[in-house]
Amino acid sequence: MSYVYLSYIHLITVLLAFALGTFLLLQKKGTLLHRSIGKYFMVLMVVTAIVALLMPAQIGPRFLGHFGFIHLFCFLVLYSIPSSYFAVRKGNIMKHKANLIGVYVGGILIAGTFALMPGRLLYKWLFL
Repeated sequence: MSYVYLSYIHLITVLLAFALGTFLLLQKKGTLLHRSIGKYFMVLMVVTAIVALLMPAQIGPRFLGHFGFIHLFCFLVLYSIPSSYFAVRKGNIMKHKANLIGVYVGGILIAGTFALMPGRLLYKWLFL
């Protein structure tokens, strides 16, 4: 699959996850709506991370000829989402909350900020 198609899939899933995550942060926790939308958020973030791992780093140093520092956020997401899910199933709400805030801040806000830096594809799409 072409890098550009992967970029579109990645952008769509992360934008949907951003919208759902923002909604979840602003709503009452523990409701049926929170649990339902939260599952979609988790799936979207896992898909976003997997797709991002398939995309080669375009700027900066590369590891194994493919991965860049920004890929570390993918591993954050792929660890934190299952950890959060199992934590809430065991009743550990604090761990669940900490993991998902970490995913939202690290996996969406910080990684998204890096994606807007000059030289990156999203920067080219939006500003050039």
